[in-house]
Amino acid sequence: MKIYQYINKLKKEDIKNFALKQNFELESYELDLIYYYIKNKYIDFFNNPSKVLEEISNKVRPITYNKINELYNKFKIYL
Repeated sequence: MKIYQYINKLKKEDIKNFALKQNFELESYELDLIYYYIKNKYIDFFNNPSKVLEEISNKVRPITYNKINELYNKFKIYL
């Protein structure tokens, strides 16, 4: 499946469930923000992940940002 097809079908519940599988719970505003970025900024992310990560760094809790960064580093080989 192409990435944009997956992103098109992605729901907030999918993100929430993924976070829980990673032993992490998102605040509702963080879930909304992450969903927005995945749905609307995924091309920017693929072109310049550092810039997008920096953009969200002050919009989520530090613990959430650290977890996002950790997961990015863990899974970036698959992008």
